[in-house]
Amino acid sequence: MLLPPFNLPENIVLLITDTLPSPASFLLHKALASHLKSSTSTRRRAIVVSVSEDIAKWKAIASKSNINLSQQIASGSLTFIDALSLVQPPSPGQSSQPSLRTLFDSIVDSLSAHSVEAESPERLVILDDVSTFEWIGFSLLDVSRFVRALVAACRQVNATLILRHHLTLSDEIDDLFRRLLQISTYHLEVRSLSSGRSGVVSGEIALHAGPSTPINRVKLIPRSSALQYRLTDTGAVFFERGTGAAVL
Repeated sequence: MLLPPFNLPENIVLLITDTLPSPASFLLHKALASHLKSSTSTRRRAIVVSVSEDIAKWKAIASKSNINLSQQIASGSLTFIDALSLVQPPSPGQSSQPSLRTLFDSIVDSLSAHSVEAESPERLVILDDVSTFEWIGFSLLDVSRFVRALVAACRQVNATLILRHHLTLSDEIDDLFRRLLQISTYHLEVRSLSSGRSGVVSGEIALHAGPSTPINRVKLIPRSSALQYRLTDTGAVFFERGTGAAVL
């Protein structure tokens, strides 16, 4: 299962949205740690495509879960891709058409690197984040095509894909969000409390099904009963709204 206590199935496209007051970084790190530490006999592979955080930050957080990312990289279990090192933002008056191609090819090469193994590994791809591509000058069409191609590549090898998208405001629905939602199996919505952050509660999370996802596959969590969380030095503690009692 992916991301307890939400217990999502693997081999899906998961959209995670957040805002500046309540960043969802902890969910990405939790997903990576859970994937790499899984006790199943099937070999695990992960690809982290990071736009905003360097490898040092990922290593530091993973170490709190007793995971040595340097060893994971050396063994081939983890591939870390610095997205901005492979992306050339479009210049005024020039076409941006080829600018995301190098990044896409790098991800696909990493996905297919172990396809010749006798037993296909369970793959996880984390793209953190999609929003920055628009912010540095790529068009909505460029970003949408890139993500759709990435979704197709992940589905071809039965990989789980996690997409993080920053929203300016919790209730703001931008065009890129609409397009991401259309191709997502589930949507985890990380929100700040309307009353503001407190020492006990850091924020809350709702879980929605994508437009084409059967609603009875997992237990959805509407905004009205969103699961609350508190960030700690080692991760997050989740609890039902108004109880403070940890559920995981």
